[in-house]
Amino acid sequence: MDIDWEAYGWERLAHGVGRVRLPGWDATVGLVVGAEGLLMYDTGSSLAEGAELRGRIAALTGGRRVTHIALSHPHFDHVFGTAAFAGAEVFGAVGSDDLLARTRDREALRTDAVHHGLDATEAAEAVDVLVAPRHVVSGEWTLDLGGRQVLLANIGPGHTGHDLALFVPGEREVVFCGDLVEESGEPQAGPDAIPSRWPDALDRLLSLGGEDAVYVPGHGAVVDATFVRTQREELARRFAVS
Repeated sequence: MDIDWEAYGWERLAHGVGRVRLPGWDATVGLVVGAEGLLMYDTGSSLAEGAELRGRIAALTGGRRVTHIALSHPHFDHVFGTAAFAGAEVFGAVGSDDLLARTRDREALRTDAVHHGLDATEAAEAVDVLVAPRHVVSGEWTLDLGGRQVLLANIGPGHTGHDLALFVPGEREVVFCGDLVEESGEPQAGPDAIPSRWPDALDRLLSLGGEDAVYVPGHGAVVDATFVRTQREELARRFAVS
């Protein structure tokens, strides 16, 4: 299927690969289209945003449903829309499944979402039906979407203790980085960040993607390997690690 990404408000990254930047927090949602499956990378910041994305993806792909979801890390603006995709197989870095299932951590996500401006009712609704990953990735996991294979890689910790990247081979490899890389602002290091390991995570990201890959930050415009390497050095200086 030849998709006209731009006609539906998406950015084409490669054949069968696109992303959209969501309003509010400028978070990226990625989509990889295979002959038999659709893989979505992150799901938005609320159930309403997830439902809107579901409709937009159906329009983009001629009515197809999302079959696989990969969650880059367990922050509200990347996971609160997951429940809108019934039947999808959900993947996350090992440990994110426990975190998203624990009452205290779910409450912390709700509090953080409200603190950052999400409506309190929307935040509570999302937490009530929050979906924890059924499949956890401790190293690498290859998924076959039908005529197209993609790689999920647990390359953290860094931005959090549970950072999952997505590598899509093709005419030019596309790497979805989650918030290990940010372009529209300085990388955010909250209380769950592990700064001493973050530069190493970016080294692993670069080794998997290579010099010619397209790197897609969790927030902001698409970047290249030079940008990622520069951000790696800035983080190393910022946190006084090698």
